[in-house]
Amino acid sequence: MMKTLKLKRIVVKVGTKVLAGKDGLDRARLKLLVAQVSAITARGIEVALVSSGAIASGMGLLGFKKKPADLSELQACAAVGQTHLMESYDNLFKAHDKLTAQILLTQDDLDDRSRYLNAKHTFLELLRRGVVPIVNENDTVSTDEIKFGDNDKLASLVASLIDADLLILLSNVDGLYRSDASSKKDEVVSVVEKITSEIESLARKSQDELGTGGMFSKIQAAKVSVKSGIPCVIANGGRENALCDVLDGKSGGTLFLPASSKLAARDCWLCFSARPKGRIKVDAGAKAALVERNKSLLASGIIAVSGEFRKNDVVKILDQAGEEFARGISNYSFSEIEKIKGLKTPEVSKALGYRSADEVVHKDNLAVLR
Repeated sequence: MMKTLKLKRIVVKVGTKVLAGKDGLDRARLKLLVAQVSAITARGIEVALVSSGAIASGMGLLGFKKKPADLSELQACAAVGQTHLMESYDNLFKAHDKLTAQILLTQDDLDDRSRYLNAKHTFLELLRRGVVPIVNENDTVSTDEIKFGDNDKLASLVASLIDADLLILLSNVDGLYRSDASSKKDEVVSVVEKITSEIESLARKSQDELGTGGMFSKIQAAKVSVKSGIPCVIANGGRENALCDVLDGKSGGTLFLPASSKLAARDCWLCFSARPKGRIKVDAGAKAALVERNKSLLASGIIAVSGEFRKNDVVKILDQAGEEFARGISNYSFSEIEKIKGLKTPEVSKALGYRSADEVVHKDNLAVLR
């Protein structure tokens, strides 16, 4: 399939386990990666590189033998290691006459719609000028409240942000494995047409001393990617020509096919990038109106609300069973909805003394999860 894709722009994520050496970065592996990215750009394809490795690099420079558990120590490793990582990338890309740019992100940067769009414009301008953006989570300041969690998720969000044509996740394994009962061996799943519960069960959450995700996080990243209409490949970054092999259809990895219907750009932001601040539970009639008839959410269909969110925050919309089926931007705060839930539209102004909008969530600011 790779050969049939017309690729203009791709996102490559390389994990810590691919880049880390015994005492920090594996410079030979880094040099090989840069050569491949440069070769791809020579084909006329724009590449954004999401790179782990800052903490591993900092650990080596600061003399840590094991990944520290203390947050301040982790952030110190990231601060020292990120500088070294970027310096290494910058020098290696210069040998191929390529400029690099550092982009450090936290969840807050993608929560806010205006900051999200600013980031998008920066990426596109850098790519237009032939610069290779090198992206990492801003581990120096990230805490649990603002962390993406892992760079697999970050890479999928960057791919959606810049409307990439392909996401490649480089790992230390050949792809997603399935046990073959007849041969009693594990085999790589070459193509995944749809990410089902069975596919998710093949991936088990894992952590080791350096990495933060494992195959489970890659499956979740692939889910975001394919719902955004972007195919995703998991391949072994330890292979000599891993990236070029993926583009030439010779990777031997796992290809996740994109969904048949691609979400609009704003819906991608609502569903994947923005962080919901609360929950609104609705009745069956309201759910049918949103899902089947593309209507806005009115106060009359709301049966419960939770979360101390404010006006214009993103919220989850749940059905009566408590299952999330949509997300949207609320025109009212949590406390306001508590007062107007179940009321017909003409009654809202009487309950509040004013009416900000007829709709609690307007259909133009609502995305149904599919």
